[in-house]
Amino acid sequence: MSSNAHTPHHSGDGHSHDTHGHDAHGHQASHGTFKSYMTGFVLSVILTAIPFWLVMAKVFESPVTTAALVMALGAIQIVVHMIYFLHMDTKSEGGWNMMALIFTVVLVVIALSGSLWVMHNLNVNMMPMSPEMMRNVP
Repeated sequence: MSSNAHTPHHSGDGHSHDTHGHDAHGHQASHGTFKSYMTGFVLSVILTAIPFWLVMAKVFESPVTTAALVMALGAIQIVVHMIYFLHMDTKSEGGWNMMALIFTVVLVVIALSGSLWVMHNLNVNMMPMSPEMMRNVP
């Protein structure tokens, strides 16, 4: 057995083929630190507590304003999760993470606007019921 049996083999271009667990193309995924995970956790708790408080304390008289703020804070929370827990940024994975972020934003916009549209149409098209009729509903 030769003395260089355990040394990595090098090609003529100076790049090692022994990658020691790293991606061979140089696209290393970023790993979070304890500080980044705790930052994401604290932001997630805050972004959950604020909408809960807005709804339970009836901070705004208009339910439309409350709903808009809850949805906006929910969208911000999705971005916080993607950045702090999924480690998505514009640099890693050769830009594919940015495409995933854009795709996620498009899906969230479609889901939120579609839900609002359906709920609005149901509200407009439902037959109005008096309180007496509501008591008799099974």
